[in-house]
Amino acid sequence: MKKTLDKHEMARRMAQELKDGDVVNLGIGIPSLASSYLPKDIQITFHVENGIFGFGRVLARQEVEFMDYYLANAGGQFIASMPGMCIVDFAESFDAIRTGRVNITMLGAYQVSKNGDIASWTVSQTVDEVSPSSLTLGGAMDMPIGPKKVIIGMKHLTNDGKPRIVNKCDLPLTAVGKAKLIITDVAVIQVTPAGLELLEVASDWDPEDVQAITEPPLIISQKIKKIF
Repeated sequence: MKKTLDKHEMARRMAQELKDGDVVNLGIGIPSLASSYLPKDIQITFHVENGIFGFGRVLARQEVEFMDYYLANAGGQFIASMPGMCIVDFAESFDAIRTGRVNITMLGAYQVSKNGDIASWTVSQTVDEVSPSSLTLGGAMDMPIGPKKVIIGMKHLTNDGKPRIVNKCDLPLTAVGKAKLIITDVAVIQVTPAGLELLEVASDWDPEDVQAITEPPLIISQKIKKIF
């Protein structure tokens, strides 16, 4: 079996998309780890929807002092405090997203379509199956709206081996046409007006391998390279 990236390698690749001065929302799951892999010599202001700006890396439990137990990101992970860090209420936090003060958001997703539609708010298979107990909405419908760039970090396949990158999402959409870059455990794919462009592949993978587990046709970049 070909080797895939683990969640930390995926987060490290996501962090490589950041440049000095970016204000970046980190969603629950794989994206939340990106703050632990910030490239050297750049200053990033990380944001989470529960109202924290300017925090640092994700902490291991043994690193957390009692007084920091309430300093956590949206996924409940403990995070490091940093000089200048700011804690605000939900209204201010979501206002910053909706008005474009946050310029990048990194999110997980269940599915992404060939034109950048995002489905990330329920694991039910059809709209008819959605019930209050199955919803995990959070800020998923707000986080992709204001930022200029939306980066999705997710596994390429579902647990039962089905593609997550599809022609058309069959799960309820949380954003239409907002995904700009998809980073998975096997590939980096850019959403373009012409279609999905395969930019990078994992070390053991070829473009043909990635296409075999991707529903839409991929445009192979002339400058395709390995992820690491």
